[in-house]
Amino acid sequence: MLAVRLPEGHGLPEAAVLQLRDHFESCQFSIGGHLSPWPTYTSGQTILHNRKPCSYDYRKRAGSWQQQPLGTTKPRYLEQLENYLRKELLLLDLSTDSAQELRLQPYREIFEFFIEDFKTYKPLLSSIKNAYEVMLAHQREKIRALEPLKAKLVTMNEDCNERILAMRAEERYEISMLKKEKMNLLKLIDKKNEEKISLQSEVSKLRKNLAEEYLHYLSERDARKILIADLNELRYQREDMSLAQSPGIWGEDPVKLTLALKMTRQDLTRTQMELNTMKANFGDVVPRRDFEMQEKTNKDLQEQLDSLRDDYEEVCKEHELLLQLHMTTLKERDQFYSELQEIQRTSTPRPDWTKCEGVVAGGPDRWQMLAEGKNSDQLVDVLLEEIGEGLLREKDFFPGLGYGEAIPSFLRFDGIVENKKPTKKDVVNLLKDAWKERLVEEQKEKFPDFFFNFLENRFGPGDAMAWAYTIFENIKLFRSNEVMSQFYALLMGKRSESVYIKQKETVVQLLKEMTNADSQNEGLITMENLSTALKSTFPFKREERIQQLMEAGGWHSNSSNADLLNYHSLFIEP
Repeated sequence: MLAVRLPEGHGLPEAAVLQLRDHFESCQFSIGGHLSPWPTYTSGQTILHNRKPCSYDYRKRAGSWQQQPLGTTKPRYLEQLENYLRKELLLLDLSTDSAQELRLQPYREIFEFFIEDFKTYKPLLSSIKNAYEVMLAHQREKIRALEPLKAKLVTMNEDCNERILAMRAEERYEISMLKKEKMNLLKLIDKKNEEKISLQSEVSKLRKNLAEEYLHYLSERDARKILIADLNELRYQREDMSLAQSPGIWGEDPVKLTLALKMTRQDLTRTQMELNTMKANFGDVVPRRDFEMQEKTNKDLQEQLDSLRDDYEEVCKEHELLLQLHMTTLKERDQFYSELQEIQRTSTPRPDWTKCEGVVAGGPDRWQMLAEGKNSDQLVDVLLEEIGEGLLREKDFFPGLGYGEAIPSFLRFDGIVENKKPTKKDVVNLLKDAWKERLVEEQKEKFPDFFFNFLENRFGPGDAMAWAYTIFENIKLFRSNEVMSQFYALLMGKRSESVYIKQKETVVQLLKEMTNADSQNEGLITMENLSTALKSTFPFKREERIQQLMEAGGWHSNSSNADLLNYHSLFIEP
């Protein structure tokens, strides 16, 4: 027989409770030994446990249940449970983040009432409840494990937004520069075209002037020919007259002279004919001086035309290249814009790091100092160091790690060790002292064994293990400190001692070079001496790396080589 359990504070009289239990006991096995199907039979839908819907038994029972009267009311126990559930749901505060968790609690309590009241089905119902609880706990852990991915997506979104903004700014700058260059080239093309037109007009004018000069010289030649012929005729007539008037002047025979004159005239006529023939053949020939001058002018103009044509072709090629580059830029811009839209759709907002100002010790001023020049990943490391430092301060003892082979030799201890709680500065000074002693020792033993022996000599055998655990926890936490991170890497075997020794030797060599450059021992050197010392110490570094080292030392682009630098300040450790 199943026991009926009412929720606490139900407020029913004892007689009603007994009546409810009698009614429940009389109806719970009313049909063939199975639980009462109320309220399913009232709506015509029947649920048969462990029965196939198409079986004969199913149809038979469904028919018998459908013949039940439809006026059956709900059991009082069910009404009480529904009222209790409704009242609990109304009392919940659904405005919080855990509203869904709180909403499950009333249903969980109602289910527990059923499990307690139905003794026969209690194991099955309990296993069902436990299965659901395990699944809910698994889903909670899964959601909690996905929280870091949300922060990582926020960081990726910030980086991508910054990169896209930088790309868009660079793209706008390049487009503006290309537009300016295009305008300049168009202006140059217009100027060259104007020069070409002016040269063509000048050539046309010169050709016209040449034609006019040619006609002028031709007319003048004809006039000279006529004048020469007239002069020759007058001379011949004068000679004939003079010979006729004084035949005895020459003292020779007039017949002979007449014959000589005749022959001379014939020669003159032949010569005149040859001269006329030559003038007729070469009358159109330009004088060599004018020809050479015109040829030189024409050659210069042709060279200018060829140069302008080459410039024009080059400008056309550059214009085509600029058009191709412009099309490529447009495609890249569209691609980057699509990537930006996709990133904005899938990414999460950037975290507000100013919220850390009220949490970190020292207030906003110290947080500004810690966050200066760091990205989101580095800020997370800084925040973890601050949180870890607070937790480390709260610990009074450290548990021993045992004597396993994987445990470093200086941490092999079984028990509780005291947390000495030194400051960060004390730990750094202690590590520097250990390095000094290690360099003097000449590396006779392994570094972890040397470190533990150093602690025994410094603090005694009783406190050496406590100091070893304290220092180990501090250098494991403060990875941003160079001294601590190097020491941690050496203790864990991730780095060789030669790296630190080589670094120290390089620093000493650089200081020596700068001291040699300081001829007056004033602690000051010029920027030129600084560059020479860096190139001598780092002979394999490129010029860009030397420039970066000089900028880190205080050199700027507007500094001159005569500016002085206090090089001792570069070797002061914080």
